[in-house]
Amino acid sequence: MKTKLELRTYGKEVLKKMSEEEKKEKEQEIYLALLNSQLWEKASTIGCTIAQAHEVETAPIIELAWQEGKKVVVPKCTPKESHLDFHELSSFDQLETVYFGLQEPVPTLCPVYEPNSIDLMLVPGLIFDLNGYRIGYGGGYYDRYLATYANQTVALATEAQLVESVPFEEYDVPVNHIVTEKGFRL
Repeated sequence: MKTKLELRTYGKEVLKKMSEEEKKEKEQEIYLALLNSQLWEKASTIGCTIAQAHEVETAPIIELAWQEGKKVVVPKCTPKESHLDFHELSSFDQLETVYFGLQEPVPTLCPVYEPNSIDLMLVPGLIFDLNGYRIGYGGGYYDRYLATYANQTVALATEAQLVESVPFEEYDVPVNHIVTEKGFRL
């Protein structure tokens, strides 16, 4: 079995190799599967990251959520404490660029949201297995946050990001569902 570091490197390579056209095609299929699901339909508050360039783009999902009257909450990291809070976002103008080029909410413009008030959490990652375990970027922010989160979690990924098995520790929290261009895989 590959190590977490090897899988993290592999995941970044897979995503960066994909052409923009191929990425957009796969994203459209992922969006259709998610947006036509009961999970999406039932959720009134969606937790979602602002995707980095190589990840499945989340801006269209956020915009559609707003159009449907759903609340959208996005993460704000506190690196010194390795802590994650979600803030309600009502406009992309409420974002600022922070470390590593990440887009996060401006805390003074976006109220903090209680974890279990979020109906559906879209969880980022680089590599996933069909048991829901994931390899993220190595900070452990989501695992700590999800340890006390009781609602549904979904990862958006391409088929190329799926592997047979991901090494995991007792503190790693698997996602409930994985959606790829082939639909719900978990």
